[in-house]
Amino acid sequence: MSEHILFLTGKLAEKQLRDMLEKMQPEFTYTVHQLGVKVAALMTADMIGRRLHDTFGADRILVPGRCRGDLDSLSEQLGLPVSRGPQELKDLPEFFGGKAIEHDISRYAVKIFAEITDAPQLSVEDVLKRARYFRQNGADVIDIGCLPSTDFPHLEAVIAALKQAGFTVSIDSLETADLLRGGKAGADFLLSLHESTLWVADEVAATPVLIPEQHEDLASLYRAVTVMQAKGRPFIVDPILDPIHFGFTASLVRYHEVRQRHPDVEMMLGVGNITELTHADTLGMNALMLGICSELDINHILTTEVSAHACRAVQEADLARRIMYTAKAQQALPKHIDPGLMALHEPKPFPNTLDEIKEWAVQIKDPSFRIQTSPEGVHIFNRDGFYTAIDPFDLYPSLHVENDGGHAFYLGVELARAEIAWQLGKRFTQDEKLTWGCTNQAVAATVDLHSFKPVGSTLKKS
Repeated sequence: MSEHILFLTGKLAEKQLRDMLEKMQPEFTYTVHQLGVKVAALMTADMIGRRLHDTFGADRILVPGRCRGDLDSLSEQLGLPVSRGPQELKDLPEFFGGKAIEHDISRYAVKIFAEITDAPQLSVEDVLKRARYFRQNGADVIDIGCLPSTDFPHLEAVIAALKQAGFTVSIDSLETADLLRGGKAGADFLLSLHESTLWVADEVAATPVLIPEQHEDLASLYRAVTVMQAKGRPFIVDPILDPIHFGFTASLVRYHEVRQRHPDVEMMLGVGNITELTHADTLGMNALMLGICSELDINHILTTEVSAHACRAVQEADLARRIMYTAKAQQALPKHIDPGLMALHEPKPFPNTLDEIKEWAVQIKDPSFRIQTSPEGVHIFNRDGFYTAIDPFDLYPSLHVENDGGHAFYLGVELARAEIAWQLGKRFTQDEKLTWGCTNQAVAATVDLHSFKPVGSTLKKS
């Protein structure tokens, strides 16, 4: 026996909802009930509790996505499960088609090494503050960068403070003296050793990251791998990722060659050479780099947040690694898993066509302005008229709010949001802020990223 769902809606959306359900031809049966409120989004749980006197034999009730109030209490009152549908009616088919798929993005395979590049110039407390910020945004290892020809007298104190605070630490330098000091102070990883400096690994317990002795010299890297394998020591291999126009494509080929030759060794990719040295939005770059990591089973990345445009690189990489892990586990494309990396665009920016908006607009009988967007532009309408423009300033003469400062201010803010959304291809919903993916998520408002444990990132003795 199929499920029977009661859809609650308002006067303006009732026809559109009925048409949508008829086109869907769902496997469930349904009843559409108009609750006596004009705008469905204004519905509340208390209102439903007062006005709904018949549940029409439903097995469950679906209310508009913007319905406010305590639905758990309403469910108890009505004796039926009550849940919210999508915020936009246009998303109803996808809501039901994808409802059974709940993507778990708590797992990942890639460890993020977040480098504090100017550590020698920071106090111990400032390093700790930066490290806490990186950890809150997803970093697994705090990489302490050493600067060329720069004294670092408090190196040991920095590492000791980080270890005492529970951080995993790497020391990053091409000077063996720095690496020895860092390893003896308790660093967990050494970035980086090559064939001629492998002796440092014999002096300390830290895991070395191996690089070619000379740039592009994979033969020296392979010899270093052979030495470490013979000693039975864990290690990570980094063939070195080069910036665009300075060997980027060739360096990707090297990563692929190393993986083909050594299918089981742990590898590292320095994504900072792309995110920092390319003036483009870093979300897409991180998604692509973590996709490469997923394909090549690279389980460590080194990233930085030095340039202003790369200020959220760690957070973006954290989400990207989770999306790629989930997609790979499901043998699927990295689509429709999590929208957090789509800050500037959205898969479905315009929920309604211009004709559908106009059809809704003719039903408006009050003076309150509604604002919507379609591919044709920004639309504002009430009982007195329907106006469309690309530039909100072109709409001002038609709105007649010259003597109402508060109303003019409100419309200015909403129309500006609508214009930005239209320009970028984002979803605009009146009275709601635009969403910008993971780029503006406050750490305190997200899940505790470090309650999750990495999967499959334990170093192997190759």
